[in-house]
Amino acid sequence: MTTTPTVVLVHGAFADAASWSGVIAELQGHDIPVLAPPNPLRGLASDSAYVASVAAQIDGPVILVGHSYGGALITVAGATENVVGLVYVAAYVLEEGESLGELQNRFPLSPLVSNLKEWTYPVPGGDPAVEVTIAEDAFPSVFAADLPPGVTKILAAAQRPLAAAVFGETAAAAAWHTKPSWALIAGADEAINPEVERFGATRAGATIVELDGASHAVAVSQPKAVADLILDAVRATG
Repeated sequence: MTTTPTVVLVHGAFADAASWSGVIAELQGHDIPVLAPPNPLRGLASDSAYVASVAAQIDGPVILVGHSYGGALITVAGATENVVGLVYVAAYVLEEGESLGELQNRFPLSPLVSNLKEWTYPVPGGDPAVEVTIAEDAFPSVFAADLPPGVTKILAAAQRPLAAAVFGETAAAAAWHTKPSWALIAGADEAINPEVERFGATRAGATIVELDGASHAVAVSQPKAVADLILDAVRATG
């Protein structure tokens, strides 16, 4: 059994595991074992159960890293026994019994809210469910203002939609009560109000790093800064 924690990177909505590519390269350069599984983006309970199942099947300690909505998932999945730390990257940090909608509605809403596009998808045995993406013309400014236009155009076209019902689901656990946590606040985030990120991270007693001018896509635009915070967590728990 390895004593160096395996880092499990959980992407958020409107992105996929490739958004961690730069961070993965940085971590692998330090010989840190790392996985970036796909996030189903279909429900807080089901998605967090999936992340927990990935962590539970890893031989040895695990650090969960969540970006955006992925932060809500690691908050719940972090209760898994071999999880030793949580890292939040421009993320929601929920309390037990709290929903994404409840947390973000405590603060002025970000431009994301007025720039969501609704779609539907089939649900076996029921009516179609609603999912959302970011309107493509708003995607650069809302999600990735610190990336080149050519990159944001590709990211906008490759968005992974999020089930709209997710915003009303409540967290079944808040692992930060018993596990150490770290958080990166993206100072120029237009998808999640930085005050939402800061409030949750402070409430969790996280070790906080703030990056002025960083967009929501900070893992893509500043992978070294994100990896450095994860390395801090690895060193503290390994």
